[in-house]
Amino acid sequence: MIDHLIKVVRETYATEAPIPLHAPIFGGNEAAYVADTIASTFVSSVGAYVDRFEADMAALTGAGRAIAVVNGTAALQMALMLAGVETGDLVITQPLTFVATCNAISHCGAEPVFCDVDRTTLGLSPEAVEAWLEDNALRGEDGIVRRKSDGRVIRACLAMHSFGHPVRLTELMALCARWGMVLVEDAAESLGSTFLGRHTGTFGRLGTQSFNGNKILTTGGGGMILTDATLGARAKHLTTTAKRPHPFEFFHDEVGYNYRMPNLNAALGVAQLERLVPFLAAKRALARQYIAELSGKVEVVVEPEGCQSNYWLNAIICEDRAARDKVLTATNAAGVMTRPIWALMTRLPMYAGCDHGPLPMAEWLEDRVVNIPSGVTERMLA
Repeated sequence: MIDHLIKVVRETYATEAPIPLHAPIFGGNEAAYVADTIASTFVSSVGAYVDRFEADMAALTGAGRAIAVVNGTAALQMALMLAGVETGDLVITQPLTFVATCNAISHCGAEPVFCDVDRTTLGLSPEAVEAWLEDNALRGEDGIVRRKSDGRVIRACLAMHSFGHPVRLTELMALCARWGMVLVEDAAESLGSTFLGRHTGTFGRLGTQSFNGNKILTTGGGGMILTDATLGARAKHLTTTAKRPHPFEFFHDEVGYNYRMPNLNAALGVAQLERLVPFLAAKRALARQYIAELSGKVEVVVEPEGCQSNYWLNAIICEDRAARDKVLTATNAAGVMTRPIWALMTRLPMYAGCDHGPLPMAEWLEDRVVNIPSGVTERMLA
């Protein structure tokens, strides 16, 4: 299987050079827009490209408002704050995720509670969340849900769309409504993915995106908050140092955050967004090719039913951890970059003591999932 995997990847990318997991591609207007930004001298947090990037992203996703920020973690922290998360609160999330999901909770002074994931989505399981809540929480007459053991408020439920595959949003939305929690979507990996025809990041009260260098669309570093017009105006105010608009005076009416995306980065994002449709088509074609050529030799992760995934990172599921490690060792030695899925957050020292339910599926996937090269090349776009 391993030799076949290496052969398929090398034939797909048509090169004997080292193949990265996911590299950015700049074949559109990136250089022209960045040069235009430099010529304008508006390279920092004010400029036309910031406004254009936000408007274009809102139009693409159908969000009421999109607010560009400096990175995905800042976007997620601000989304949680806008959801009402305060110091001492609890936020239900998944243990199988990138660490930024949990770091954003910590930046709010809150603490994660970990519930298991689904095998089909790799993301937060509604049944696992419901089971934990039934055993550990009560919703009071004031409508607020609290942990039975100490009365701490469980303010929000934070679901992450792993590798671009949407979680079961219908069930999670209904669950959050029953229990009085705010649903926030970490859509950092799922730009272009849809659930029942609607863009991820727009089902929860707030959603966030990331434009790191390894994402399907990059601004070098950057993120976006997706929400309605009212919360969007609030997010824009807080992320721009809470400064009241004025032609020349500086007056800040509360503690704000300097989370603004520079115009230079936004220019790159506008150019990248212009090519998102062909990027998505090429990535889905790549996924279909992997499924066709690897199925029968190894299990390939496919998009959940009712979803259209961007297949940000393609993944295979090995027989066990020993088989996983053999794949990782052999492929990387052959110049084909592969990576294991994340270590569970409950294994990291800063989150090891956090409350959690049973995590059998997260542990099973942790031992078996491997990401394989998933970047788009200009040849694939031709």
